[in-house]
Amino acid sequence: MVPVLFLLHVITLFLWPTSTSAKAVTLAKPKCTPNCGVVQIPYPFGIEEGCYIDWFRIQCYNFTGIPTPTLWYPEKQMSLEVLNISVEGTLTVRSPITFLDPICGCPWPNSGQPANLSGSPFVFSQKNRLAVMGCGGTTWMTLDNGSRVASCPSVCGDGGKLPDTLDRCNGINCCQINTPPELTAFNYTFEASNKTTPGTESCKYAFLVDQESWVYDSTGLSSIQNVMSIPVLLDWNLNRYSTVQIYGRHDWTNDSTMNCTSAHQCVCSRGYQGNPYLIDGCRDVDECEDPITCGPLWLKVAILVISCVLGLLFLHGGTWWSYKVIKKRKNIKRKQKFFKQNGGLLLQQQSSSGDQTSIEKLKLFHSEELEKATDGFNADRILGRGGQGTVYKGMLADGKIVAVKKSLLANGSELRQFINEIVVLSQIIHRNVVKLWGCCLETEVPLLVYEFIPNGTLSHYIQHENEDFPLTWGIRLRVAKEVAGALSYLHSAATTPIYHRDIKSSNILLDDKYTVKVADFGTSRSVSIDKTHLTLSQVQGTFGYLDPEYFQTSQFTDKSDVYSFGVVLAELLTGKKPIFQTKSQETMSLSHYFLVSMEENRLSDILDARVMNSEKKEVMAVANLAMRCLNMKGKERPAMKEVVAELEAIFKLQGEDYNVQRNTSDVGYVRSGITEVWDVGSTSVSSSMVTESSGTSSFDLRPLVSIKTE
Repeated sequence: MVPVLFLLHVITLFLWPTSTSAKAVTLAKPKCTPNCGVVQIPYPFGIEEGCYIDWFRIQCYNFTGIPTPTLWYPEKQMSLEVLNISVEGTLTVRSPITFLDPICGCPWPNSGQPANLSGSPFVFSQKNRLAVMGCGGTTWMTLDNGSRVASCPSVCGDGGKLPDTLDRCNGINCCQINTPPELTAFNYTFEASNKTTPGTESCKYAFLVDQESWVYDSTGLSSIQNVMSIPVLLDWNLNRYSTVQIYGRHDWTNDSTMNCTSAHQCVCSRGYQGNPYLIDGCRDVDECEDPITCGPLWLKVAILVISCVLGLLFLHGGTWWSYKVIKKRKNIKRKQKFFKQNGGLLLQQQSSSGDQTSIEKLKLFHSEELEKATDGFNADRILGRGGQGTVYKGMLADGKIVAVKKSLLANGSELRQFINEIVVLSQIIHRNVVKLWGCCLETEVPLLVYEFIPNGTLSHYIQHENEDFPLTWGIRLRVAKEVAGALSYLHSAATTPIYHRDIKSSNILLDDKYTVKVADFGTSRSVSIDKTHLTLSQVQGTFGYLDPEYFQTSQFTDKSDVYSFGVVLAELLTGKKPIFQTKSQETMSLSHYFLVSMEENRLSDILDARVMNSEKKEVMAVANLAMRCLNMKGKERPAMKEVVAELEAIFKLQGEDYNVQRNTSDVGYVRSGITEVWDVGSTSVSSSMVTESSGTSSFDLRPLVSIKTE
C-alpha cells in the first residue's frame, strides 16, 4: 500500500508543472498573507491593515510555535480562536463552556460566557446545537432584555452517568435542542426543579456546539467538564456594508461568474471556483486542459514510466521522509492539544481582557528545554512537593538556575489555580516576592518556571537550628518586617489589590542572602478597588493559619491575610508549629495557645529559647502586635501598612530604650467549644463546621482529640 500511495504522490508532483492553465486559486486579497498556520484567510477577512474590512480583521498569534488565528476585538471583549473560514458565509470558532454552578465555574468575572456578537456581521448558526450536561431542572437561553427563547430540561437518573455521544442526550442527565435563528447575544439561566431529590443534582454546564467540527475523544461526554472550549459555527454576511465598495466592486448583479443575494452574500457560479469578493475572483474550471485526462497517449506513457522509475529510486527516502513528517505533525498537534488543555486559551483571554503587558513579558518555554534543564525531571532534582505539584531544580542553556514547578492537575479548578498564579505573579514586582520567569503549556501537565531560591523555607529554620543561619532576634525581626512589607505591597501598592490567601511559614522562602521571598500564589486573587472582600463558595486554606471570621462567613478580606501573618509572628516568637502537641500529648492551636498565654501574662513560658535572651521590651512589642493581628474581629486588626510601620519602628530601635507597654485588655477574642474532629492534613474546610455559642460566632482550637498532625 505504501509504494502505491507514494507513486501516486510522485505522479502528482511530476504532472503539476506541465499544466499551463491550472493555477492556484487565491482567496486572499493580492499582496496579503493568505493564511495563518493551517487556516486560510479569504478576503474580506485579512491580517494586515488594508487586507480586511472592519469586523473581519484576524489576529495571527504564535504562542506555541504554531500560528493561531483569532477574531479579537478588546473593545467588544471578544477573543475567539478561528478554526476555519468559508467564503460561502460560515466561520468556525472556539467558544467557551458556561458553568451553571458557582462551584463548577471559573473564578474570574464573565469567563466561560458565550461571545456577544451584537452589532457585528456575525450570528450563531442554526446548525449549532445547545447542549446541557447535568440534571435537576431546566436551562434557559435568555436574551439581554430578559426574554427566554429556548429551554432544555433534564431530569436526574442512572446515577448521573452521561452518554457517550451528544445524540443520546435524551433529557436524562443531559439534554440538547436546536438553536433559534439570528442569535447574537444571550446567556444561560438555570431553574431548579421542585421534583428533584436532594443529593441527586450534578455539576451543570452548557455550551453551543457544531457537531460536524467536534471530534469526541475516547471518553466521550464524561470528560467534557475538563474541556475549555468547543467548536461553534457562526454565519456572516456583508449586509451592513451594502454601501461600501468591496475591493473595487460596484456591480454585484451583472456578473455571470457568481451569484449574490441582497445581503451581498455571494458564491461562485457552477463551473467556477475561487473568492467572489475579489475582482475576477471566480475562475472557470476547465478539466480538458489537464494533461492527465486529455493529453496524447505517448505523453501519458512517458509520464507513467518516468514516475515509476522515480518512485522506485526514492521509495525508501520518501517513506522515511513521510514518517518524519507524520511524526513531527503528530508531535505538533499533541503540543497544541496540551496548550489548550492547560489553559493557553484562558491565558490568552486574560492577556486580552486588560493590561497584557506584564503577561506578555513572561517567557513561554518549550518542553524539550525544561526536560534538559531538569535532567528529565530526575528525582534527584526535587526541591519539594506540595498540594499543587512538585518543584525541581533546573539549569537553563544560558546557565541560569531556576525552580521548575510541575503541576499535579486533576480537574478544571486546579487548572484555573495554575493560570491564576501566572496572572497574579505577572502583576507583582517586589523584592520580597518570588519572581516568575515563565511557563510551559505544551506538556501533559503545565510547568511554571521561577527564580531559584536556594535556602529553603522559614518554617525549616524555625523548627531546626542552623549554624549557618541562626535565627537570632534581630534576624527574626528583619524577616517579619520583609514579609509584612510584601503583604502591604500586595494589599495597598499593587496595580490591583491582591489577597495572598495562604500566608504561612512554609510559603516564605529565603534566597542566597537570606532575604525573604513570599511564594505560592495559586489561590491568590486580585480584587477590584471598589470591593472590600471576596465571597467564596468554598473555604480554602491551611489549618492553624485560617482566619476564623473568614471560616465563619466565607468572606475573605485583607484582614484575613493579617490574621495568617499574626500566626507567623507567633511562630517566630515561640518556635512552635501552627498546630502542635503539648507535653501532655494534647493537640493545640498555636493562635489559641498564644492568646491565652498573653492573657494570663505567661509569655515568657512559651518563648523560643533562642528569643529568651533578647531585649524584653522589643519582644513584648512584637508579641502585642501579634496579639492584635490575631484579634477575632477582622475590623479591629491593624492593616498591613500599620504592621509594617510598627515593625520598622521596633527594628530601628533595637538596643534603645523603647517603650512598648500596651494595654492588652482591648484585644478581644471569644472562646467556646468545637466538638467536630479536624483533619490537619486537609487544605480545604467547610463552613458548616463552625459552631455558635450564645448567638456569638466563635472559633476555638483548644486541645482536640483524634487530630492528625503533620
